[in-house]
Amino acid sequence: MAMNITEKILANHSGNEEVVPGQLVDVNLDLVYAHDVTGPPAFKMMENHGWRKVFDPEKVVLAPDHFVPPKDIQSAELYRIVKEWGEKHHVKNFYPIGRHGIAHIIVEEQGYVTPGMTIISADSHTVHQGAFGAFATGVGSTDLAAALHTGKLWFRVPESMKFVVDGKFQKGVYSKDLILKVITDIKVDGALYKAMEWQGSGLKNMSMDARTTLTNMAIEAGAKSGIMNPDEITIDYVKARTKKKFTVYKSDDDADYSMEFHYNLNELEPIVSFPASPDNGKAISEINEKIYVDQAYIGSCTNAKIEDLRIVAEILDGNKVAEGTRMLIVPTTTGVWNQALKEGLFEIFTSAGATISTPSCGACIGAYMGILGSKDTCITSINRNFSGRMGHKSAKIFLASPATVAASAIKGYIADPRDYL
Repeated sequence: MAMNITEKILANHSGNEEVVPGQLVDVNLDLVYAHDVTGPPAFKMMENHGWRKVFDPEKVVLAPDHFVPPKDIQSAELYRIVKEWGEKHHVKNFYPIGRHGIAHIIVEEQGYVTPGMTIISADSHTVHQGAFGAFATGVGSTDLAAALHTGKLWFRVPESMKFVVDGKFQKGVYSKDLILKVITDIKVDGALYKAMEWQGSGLKNMSMDARTTLTNMAIEAGAKSGIMNPDEITIDYVKARTKKKFTVYKSDDDADYSMEFHYNLNELEPIVSFPASPDNGKAISEINEKIYVDQAYIGSCTNAKIEDLRIVAEILDGNKVAEGTRMLIVPTTTGVWNQALKEGLFEIFTSAGATISTPSCGACIGAYMGILGSKDTCITSINRNFSGRMGHKSAKIFLASPATVAASAIKGYIADPRDYL
């Protein structure tokens, strides 16, 4: 029977020769990771159930990221709980302040993620890892507790949707524009409990940083996962970070999909998602008014990777952030932070008038370091623009690529990045 990559991975990890959409399967997990917000409740549940052992400490990663460094007493306690729980259960894969970063980037950057894996974390953007040809999805703290103890979870095999991309992005257009376009087309519930599978020759023109932006925001369309068939770009990235053996699964040519969509990258232009939903996207050419911005924010697991920072630097170089606009740049990990420093990107940022912060989820979740007030308007590279996401519920949040955010910071209002490239 023909199967797609999601079905093949779930079949292999559940001891089945084949699986079909809708089938319930008990799945063996290859990687479980946790951060400082949803981790502690899961640890408490384990304690309440008398579960005193972790299924395999080597397959667990702890990466505090939402409140690092801790912003108050409560967040300091969360950090301490994660640290002490890891010590108690002999989890050596802990990323303390100084080696910290957003968990979704840490696990790929440090070589924990390989093709063919099953991965869960109690965070919706775990779907990020699907770009590596893995089945990855977010769960609740209750399921995280069970997974940490047993190394297993049950899933309903999702239907898969195929998104075929061909061509090559024009200058100033990026994978963030593509995913905002797709979500605008299919809406925030358009892929509900489905696997969004990406195929097509256009992927050959995207780096892993660009690809993970596509899978990262699958959850913004309601998807169970986002996924891609591994290719040489995937394999080269993974082998540069780990010597672990792995199995590559690929979809059969005649596999079934519930729906199929085609996009020509040559025809795309920059997209901006208006408040207060990721599916409220408009092409930059359709914006006929000057929408002034108080804050331009580069951050989150979606678009603050090294490639994103290089794009921002290219646009900011020789320019200044507009008077009355503040620009914040928050790299995803300590590794990305150090690389940006080494390449001289920070000098470009600060010369332009931007502020650089330590790696953290920060303002993306309304935590700190960039919170919005009641009358603020923000353009940002994060993944969600729901009311109250970054602070006050009346603040206006616009989603865009890092390039569009940088161009808008210079103009002081939402602007086309192609004017600076």
